[in-house]
Amino acid sequence: MAGLSMYCRLNPYSPKPLTKHTPSTTYHHPSSSSSFSISPSSLPKSRFIKFSTMASQSVPSEKTVNSVIVEQQRVNVKNKYGENLVGVLHETGSTKIVILCHGFQSSKDSRINRNLAEVLTKQGISVFRFDFSGNGESEGTFQYGNYVKEADDLHSVVMHFVGLKRVVGAIVGHSKGGDVVLVYASKYHDVPTVVNLSGRYNMERGIAERLGKDYTERIEKDGFIDVKDKEGNVQYRVTKESLMERLATDMHALCLLFGKDCRVMTVHGSADEIIRVEDAFEFAKVIANHKLHIVEGADHCYTKHPTELAEVVVDYINESFQANTITLQ
Repeated sequence: MAGLSMYCRLNPYSPKPLTKHTPSTTYHHPSSSSSFSISPSSLPKSRFIKFSTMASQSVPSEKTVNSVIVEQQRVNVKNKYGENLVGVLHETGSTKIVILCHGFQSSKDSRINRNLAEVLTKQGISVFRFDFSGNGESEGTFQYGNYVKEADDLHSVVMHFVGLKRVVGAIVGHSKGGDVVLVYASKYHDVPTVVNLSGRYNMERGIAERLGKDYTERIEKDGFIDVKDKEGNVQYRVTKESLMERLATDMHALCLLFGKDCRVMTVHGSADEIIRVEDAFEFAKVIANHKLHIVEGADHCYTKHPTELAEVVVDYINESFQANTITLQ
């Protein structure tokens, strides 16, 4: 698992030859505002199912795309704890902006973040991707768990752009970042669109795989667990406090606190071995104004499906902007 996490973190985005996508399916429940998309091969035919095949498009790497000039600016934002958060603004000149949040042990430079930034700016939408405190270039100490503090980091970033008269139209998070944007939506009700990419619903899952099956006894005995790589080097320390904070993060309860006008989409890969796709279906059950899209065959990092991921996210954000009557300026 650590290997895949490192792959997501260390490999920068670079456009790849496109492969043919498996057709996606959108399901709309007749008595709910929720909807989800999955592969047609996994569902029986129903009058509530419609099929749509996504067009394949490459992710551009040029600074000027479709006459949209994109200027990249390094931006520092101070969080409520006095730490500098370092980010990159992809400036298109639009009033509205989308903020991208990275996952566990990752950074603003993850392949997924760069991919989404390229495609969103192609639509004329400005994007800001940043490092949470204790990650990447940002100040602070890396901590396991830390969902509430990272949500506060995100709020500092949102307030920074609001102070500049920008409209933060959407927040997008991958993996742990997906949980952070959901925690944010439960605590702050100032961003109308939230996109959760492969976030975890059940916080008890995945701990034993990282810390060992005897993690409870070890952390009770020593007060911490050092997670090491194959060479025996300590990657990070898990304290009892940080572990308890993760276990106390009740995603079910938090999702019930969203504002009534908050639109949420969850995207998940059917072949995700880090966070199982079942977690995505749990989010769909509890979030009222929700859409679920399953990317058939995709792993946790969407390694072979970057274009489909980008198209799904951009389409949803554009749809949400239209619904919220946010216009480019």
